[in-house]
Amino acid sequence: MEPSLEPDPLADVLHLLRLTGTFYCVPELTAPWGIAVPDLGDQLVLVAVTEGSCLLQLKSGTQFCLRPGQMVLLTHGQPVDLKSSEESALTPLFDIPATRHTPQFETMVFGGGGDVTRMTCGVLRVDHAAASHLTGLLPEAIFLDGFEAASGSWVQSTLNYLAEEARHPKPGGETVLTRLTDILVVQAIRSWLENGDVPETGWLAALRDRKIGRALQAFHRAPQEAWTIETLAQQAGMSRSAFAARFRQMTGEAVLQYATRWRMQLAHRALKESDRSLAEIAADMGYDSDAAFSRAFKRVLGRTPGAARKA
Repeated sequence: MEPSLEPDPLADVLHLLRLTGTFYCVPELTAPWGIAVPDLGDQLVLVAVTEGSCLLQLKSGTQFCLRPGQMVLLTHGQPVDLKSSEESALTPLFDIPATRHTPQFETMVFGGGGDVTRMTCGVLRVDHAAASHLTGLLPEAIFLDGFEAASGSWVQSTLNYLAEEARHPKPGGETVLTRLTDILVVQAIRSWLENGDVPETGWLAALRDRKIGRALQAFHRAPQEAWTIETLAQQAGMSRSAFAARFRQMTGEAVLQYATRWRMQLAHRALKESDRSLAEIAADMGYDSDAAFSRAFKRVLGRTPGAARKA
């Protein structure tokens, strides 16, 4: 008989971290060079060095000197400067010629002809409300060193494979690059969760709580179910009153308030990214009528579902 595994709500959220590869670029840069990357919206930006070096500077003043096998995940698409050295002049990213191979993948050759730096860069969008909630809590940048024992030698091997795939493209190469980049993003977030300055209160702490986490896991897996405080308390193995008090203390929200807001976030994404009818989305969120769903949507998000879809 196999041993039962303890539920892991945080692992569930990472499982939901489905990344939509908005754009991938493999630059070949020769010193001196400098690239001013603009604000890319609320997306994840991965910069991984596979050869040479790169000075990465955030507007906040934080900077990293990246060597082969090292990478930085920018968690909110903020502007960043990439340089061969402190003195390098900056050229706006979109002023640099590039070769577009597909709508989502390009290569770039740029610089003054000196020492070579090669990188793999990805701009990715998170594709689930739970994962979006997680990325919203991340620090502005996460550094991952493929040579650190905690990361495992596979990170360095993955970056080496990325470099080889970029230098010598083969059929299906874009798919390989995108999938490996996705894996590196998840590993960067895992590394921060395990070793970073993770808050001891709030949503992440609630996920990690042995009892509240079980209830959140059950709800996130089936938000359309007719959950009540009682049924969620049963998932947590607590009394109704104790569960409600502990849930509010940890998340800052009442149980049903959290459930409604979560459903409306899922509905908002469905309205924006699909052509499914209002009735279908309402049913997916556990509502029997469009009217009840629309009232809840407007109460939580401040506008009607129709207005949200048009926007």
